[in-house]
Order: sequence, then structure tokens, then C-alpha cells
Amino acid sequence: MKLANNSHLAYCTNIHRGSSWAETLDSLDRYTMKVRDRVCPDDEYAIGLRLSASAAKQLSDSATLLEFQRWLEKRKCYVFTINGFPYGDFHGTRVKEAVYRPDWTSPDRVEYTKSLFDLLCQIAPPGREASVSTVPGSFKRFITSEDQLVAMRKNLAECAWHIDALSSKTGRDLHMGLEPEPLCLFETSAETVSFFDALLSAEVGEKDVLLKRLGVNYDACHLAVEYETAEESLGRLVDNGIRISKIHLSSALKVSDFSDATLKTLEGFCEEVYLHQVVARTGTDPLVRYEDLDVALAARKSGEDQAEEWRIHFHIPLHSSPGAPLESTSDQISSILDLVKGSPDMCRHFEMETYTWEVLPGGLGAVDVVDQLVREYDWTLGEFDIRGLRG
Repeated sequence: MKLANNSHLAYCTNIHRGSSWAETLDSLDRYTMKVRDRVCPDDEYAIGLRLSASAAKQLSDSATLLEFQRWLEKRKCYVFTINGFPYGDFHGTRVKEAVYRPDWTSPDRVEYTKSLFDLLCQIAPPGREASVSTVPGSFKRFITSEDQLVAMRKNLAECAWHIDALSSKTGRDLHMGLEPEPLCLFETSAETVSFFDALLSAEVGEKDVLLKRLGVNYDACHLAVEYETAEESLGRLVDNGIRISKIHLSSALKVSDFSDATLKTLEGFCEEVYLHQVVARTGTDPLVRYEDLDVALAARKSGEDQAEEWRIHFHIPLHSSPGAPLESTSDQISSILDLVKGSPDMCRHFEMETYTWEVLPGGLGAVDVVDQLVREYDWTLGEFDIRGLRG
């Protein structure tokens, strides 16, 4: 939906199953329109679209695309952003580290992302700013040579040129946000700045084009897991001239009580679909990182882990508490919106992204997904209202 200062808010439809275009459209009809009817029945309704590579290819068919354009018009809906992070399946099967493949060393990632921008120019309102979010280069342990980094920089530059050409042709401000994530090639704000510095120094394209068309998709959950405050991380990115392409409003799981009962509760968050990286902190010691929650739990039970706090990459509903002694990092979202209030041009694209509904344990995931989404909208719009950002 439209907010103040030409900003837009949606929930990301990656929370629904759907690898083909038919499945994607079905989820829009079955769930997204029900949410729209309850949170924005009268005004234009924004959709944060997720398209797999196969769905994007199917939607590129001229007749199918025309049908979707008419679907949007009939329902007073518009698309302003596409989640281009997961290339293939994202629900119902083991995803884990495979979600980062193909990464930005691969031509497949380049062509997929170009196709998303091509589609965005056909389905986003004319002249309106539009964005695509994508993987943070790769998963860190996938990168073992400088040649991979060289290929990655060239591929990103090629995509930036494509985005810039489309922007010039259509008169739109198009941009792509790479999404820092725990244990990925760049996960902290400092690593992100270093990555962009290397990209700009590689002479793979005009610097002004790279900085205008490539930026960061700032996921609140991810940077909170790294123990970075919003002021610290957003400030570092902005001060270094990195565009904030989109902000994901998401919340991580955190814990500082490591009783047997708490560890037993955390076992309920171990599941076989998504990767739940854990970053552990003890005082001023260096952070310790575990690739998945089950690995961290094993380290704790063996006595190897003696951390004072864990931050866990498990998206928690924005409006819900995971239940004491577990906590969430939703306060990070409040801090982000405080900064946006002070600098409204920092970012105009906002997306709620709690994609874990199907795997939430206990009562957290027991409510119908439409009801959950409506509650997330209520919570989020309340936060925007408090700061006068809704318009």
C-alpha cells in the first residue's frame, strides 16, 4: 500500500508455496486477495511478488503476462518489488544452503535476475520506482577462489548495465538490493561495505551506474542476528554511499536463558526446510557462528558453547512474542523506522517477510496464515502511524 513520501509497503509472497506461475497466481487468489480485503479494501493494494525462475519464464509469455496485467488492474493491485532471492523451490522441501544457488558466480543467476527486471517493467505502474532483492553474492563457504569473486563482480556489473538501460528506456528508477545474511559472503555491514568497495575498484563498470542500480536489501532480522544496531549498520551503509534499495521488516529469535527447559524448547525450532544460522556472543569476545540451530544446540549440550546470548536466524511473526524466556528482535524494526522518520529519503520500499509460517512450532504457527498476515499489517502500520510515516 502507498505510504507517506511515495513509499510502499507489502508483505512478501514468498511465504506461500508456488514454484510455477500457475501456483503463484493461485496463492495470490487464495491468500493475498483475502488479506487485501481486510487491510486495504478500497485503495490500491501493493504486492511484494516472489517469482521462481520457472515462474518468471512462464509469466514472460505474452498472453500470460497480459492476463496478469489485467488481473492486477481488475483488483486494483500493483507490484513495486520482486523477491529474486530463491531461484527454485522455497517451501515443502529441504532448502537450507541450496537457497543461495545458483549464486552470482553463475550466468543462470544473471539471466534470471534480468528477466525479473524485464517483467517488473511490464507489471509495475508506469514511471514508478521498482526493485528486486537478491542473494548476498553467495554462501560464504561456497567461495574458495579469487576467480569466483572476479566472475561475481562482472556478473553484477552486467546486471547493473541491464537495469540502467531499462531505467533509461522506461523512465523508471530501477534498482537491485543484495541482502546481507548470516554466514553469507557478506553478512555484516562492514563486510558489505568492503564488498562494494571491491566491486567499485574492479573497473567492471561506471561507478555512478553501479551505485545507482545496485544497493542493499536491508533485512532487519539478519543484521540483528549480527548484533548490529540499526543506527550502526544503516549509518555505515549510508555513509559509504550504498543505496538502501528495500527494507525487510523481519524479526529474529534471541535467547540468553540456557536452562534445560529452554534448550528443549529450542529443539522445536529445528526443522529440515530452512537454514537457521546462530550467532553467539560472550561479553566482548569475538562472535561465534554456527551454520544451523541443531549444530549450536549440540555445541551447547557438549559444553563447547558457553555463550551468554544467541541470535538465531528464524523469522518470528512481527506481532508475536515467541514466549519467555525466548525473545525476538522486533525492537530493531522500531529503531529502523525511527531512522526513516528522520531521513525519509533513505528508503521507500518496505516488505514484511515472515516466511516461516509453515515451520513455526507450537502456538506461533497455529493461526490461519491470512489472520497472521492481517495481524502483521496491524502491528506494522501501527509502527508507521506512531511516526507519521503512513500518510
